[in-house]
Amino acid sequence: MDKGHALILDDEADIRELLTLTLTRLGLSVHQAASLGEARTLLGKHNYDLCFTDMRLPDGNGHEFIEQMTRQHPDTPVAMITAYGNAEAAVQALRAGAFDCVSKPVDLNVLRSLVKTALRLRGERVPVGGSETRLLGDSPTMQRVRVTIQKLARSQAPVLLSGESGVGKELAARSIHEQGPRAAGPFVPVNCGAIPTELMESEFFGHRKGSFTGAHGDKDGLIQTANGGTLFLDEIAELPQHMQVKLLRVIQEKTVRPIGGRSEIPIDVRIVSATHKDLSQQVDLGEFRQDLYYRINVIELRMPPLRERREDVLLLAERYLDKLAPEWSISRPKLAAEGLQALQAYDFPGNVRELENILERALALCGGGRITEDDLQITPPEIVSREAAPSGSNGKWPLQDYLDRVEKEAILEALEKTRFNRTAAAKLLGITFRALRYRMERLNIK
Repeated sequence: MDKGHALILDDEADIRELLTLTLTRLGLSVHQAASLGEARTLLGKHNYDLCFTDMRLPDGNGHEFIEQMTRQHPDTPVAMITAYGNAEAAVQALRAGAFDCVSKPVDLNVLRSLVKTALRLRGERVPVGGSETRLLGDSPTMQRVRVTIQKLARSQAPVLLSGESGVGKELAARSIHEQGPRAAGPFVPVNCGAIPTELMESEFFGHRKGSFTGAHGDKDGLIQTANGGTLFLDEIAELPQHMQVKLLRVIQEKTVRPIGGRSEIPIDVRIVSATHKDLSQQVDLGEFRQDLYYRINVIELRMPPLRERREDVLLLAERYLDKLAPEWSISRPKLAAEGLQALQAYDFPGNVRELENILERALALCGGGRITEDDLQITPPEIVSREAAPSGSNGKWPLQDYLDRVEKEAILEALEKTRFNRTAAAKLLGITFRALRYRMERLNIK
């Protein structure tokens, strides 16, 4: 490790000595301060790559130090030293701008991981990856989101991404990961609503050989797989209560115990969660644990729906057409003016994901190298309300809903006849395999 410089602010001499010894062995040059006044004097003379501060100080508190560092030295990570089990103090410190927290008695493995992660922040910010992981949009709303993500990337605080389905919460999580010190580590996305309840514990924590029927070998869980990187818990509101308890322990203890394991395994992961539900309401209803909500919602980032940034629709549409046309092996069509107007007037209840689906459908329907309003097959909300099905309509209005039901029934029947062989089902329906795949995704046929 390249030699760095650290400042330790604590009024307990034994804590200062323990941290100094550990940091020195990691190759850092260390200065000590027993009070805020001493720390401020040292800050006036030296530049530091990492600082540690205790909560209670003779002439102030650690929050004051963190706030000063955030104002005057925003690129220097500050770790808060908290009393064991004081979750509230840790959350407050992270919200104030602390890079991370370490509890007393200090776990040396946790400390080493924290130092290595913090020192990766030295030098240039890690650039964002390929276009698939970029959050597109030039609207003021998206510009603010990207600025916030850059700030969040430098912290290790748990982040909760909120917003409707299809707004790009996973892309935001990837951006946080890729712009931070964990970019070289794994990014492990987990859809909490897609794992069967009976398999959750094994999937999250892993298991040891022979721990249950079918456990023919050791298996690392998703949390261990994310070690050194970021664990993205999508749709975290879907976690059952017993898993909420276990996840809270992982966050607090920074350890996991596989099923059948005899000891705890230290882990170093950053937790980023996402949900389209109102988690505070879920807490009030008793569906989500308040203590876990408190720990994962240290910093909340709301992802805006597409209807709140209509000026981004053209840019997004053009980028998606650039991406989709080669996949369909066709020349890239142009978006007609009336087509763009229709898109900009549409509310997109499915947000960015729905926009991509609409354009993929339009590619299948358009001719002459132009995508028209008819090719998009979208109806402004006020027209939909006028076309609501009257009583006695036999369910054939709105027309698109009726056609979707008929199409879904035909596809399901073909899949059943071919024992879910998609190639054979496509042939039976008289369409290409690619067209069948698109229709199954659009109609949510699993």
